[in-house]
Amino acid sequence: MAAFVRSLSFNSLNSYPQNQFLLKNNNTKRALSVSVVSAADSCLSSDFIVNSRFSINPRKESLQFKIHATITETEQPKWWERNGGPNMIDIHSTQEFLNALSEAGDKLVIVEFYGTWCASCRALFPKLCKTSQEHPEIVFLKVNFDENKPMCKNLNVKVLPYFHFYRGADGQLESFSCSLAKFQKIKDAIQKHNTDRCSIGPIKGVGDVNLETVSAPKNKPAES
Repeated sequence: MAAFVRSLSFNSLNSYPQNQFLLKNNNTKRALSVSVVSAADSCLSSDFIVNSRFSINPRKESLQFKIHATITETEQPKWWERNGGPNMIDIHSTQEFLNALSEAGDKLVIVEFYGTWCASCRALFPKLCKTSQEHPEIVFLKVNFDENKPMCKNLNVKVLPYFHFYRGADGQLESFSCSLAKFQKIKDAIQKHNTDRCSIGPIKGVGDVNLETVSAPKNKPAES
């Protein structure tokens, strides 16, 4: 980066509006803001300073300019870290999962089991985010298979992406695997289960299923 700044000529600096540059590298964006001030300026402070000399008249007199450059790096979130809205929640443990089901009350809860390495999960995810934005009344839970293998094993999750539908005292309503090409299955399930109603009785959640007693096989990911 230092070599890049040193190679900037006085004319090239003036050719950029607001003297700003943007460098891109994979998932990282680097914003480079450049300002030129005379050596007479006594109030100088920056993260990165390079001194360069530019000849500006026939008598070979020179003025010293200080180039102030601040580099800001912003890491872009990974695809599974993005959310469709406040009604889409990341689940990191069995207790978080049980709490989310309990706190949802009579709301319809859609649980997506996914893998960060799963191409089908990644392809379907943007459409799932859009669906969550279209249905703010529904709670969407995202469960990372690799972080929650014992729980996923007890919930009989054997293929990814996989979906569970829960609601209040009715507990689990439906479960199925789904790809982007078959996303209509999710829409149909929403239309079927997302009706106005009040549950009678306590919230059932996963019922009598014990989510922590059985360990999932090691080094054996779910199919995608």
